[in-house]
Amino acid sequence: MFTTMAADTALAQISGTKHNLGTGNAGATATTAHLTAGTDEVCVFCHTPHGSQVGTAPLWNKNLPSTTYTLYGATGGESGTLDGQVLTVGSVSQACLSCHDGTQAMDNMINAPGSGGFSAGGARPAGYTWTTYVGATGQMPAGITNLSADLRNDHPIGVEYCGGGITEAAGTCKDPDFKAVSRATINGLVQFWVDTAVAGTREKADMILYRRTFSAGVSPSVECGSCHDPHSSNTTFLRVANTGSALCLSCHVK
Repeated sequence: MFTTMAADTALAQISGTKHNLGTGNAGATATTAHLTAGTDEVCVFCHTPHGSQVGTAPLWNKNLPSTTYTLYGATGGESGTLDGQVLTVGSVSQACLSCHDGTQAMDNMINAPGSGGFSAGGARPAGYTWTTYVGATGQMPAGITNLSADLRNDHPIGVEYCGGGITEAAGTCKDPDFKAVSRATINGLVQFWVDTAVAGTREKADMILYRRTFSAGVSPSVECGSCHDPHSSNTTFLRVANTGSALCLSCHVK
């Protein structure tokens, strides 16, 4: 019963958002969403129960981009604002960028709906007809949601939270201008986050930090999914409403 209710709630949250690319998105308009006439499935554009990519996002159903990205701080003065180590694009951010860098069609899936839709490399798009706001070949159209390969004008990702100092075992932030990290062992691995609600309990509304290996070992990393919950029903998929800059101040001490 609980599993069914949780699944129904998740579907209700995403079904009317821009992350539902299927024909059943009743809340979409030609200027706010990308829709295809190919399928009414909701989850398949990102997830598959079989044959998925591993290590980026759960049961990921897309070919991961081989794009070479220019990262925040790589070429200019903005690098002076970073005091944590920065890694190449990876973790859940690479999954997000499989649509949001605009390099491949959004109907590019490893396992398309129905029998015979499996493509091990995930290199071919399903060839759906797009009915609303979308690039001519099914790619993310130009605009704020198409981040491209140049990430210098976007919040840094793959950056060690709070300048480092946090490990699986213990530690405190090297930079005091960041909120403290919470940690817990979940399914045998230490997970990191910044609390926004119930202290000591990791929730969807917390600022999720992702496990990545930096010079000092496994530490919390800021990724796309730290601020964004792709299954949320709010317009920009924020984990916390940014009224009064509440999202920013969930991590930054100002």
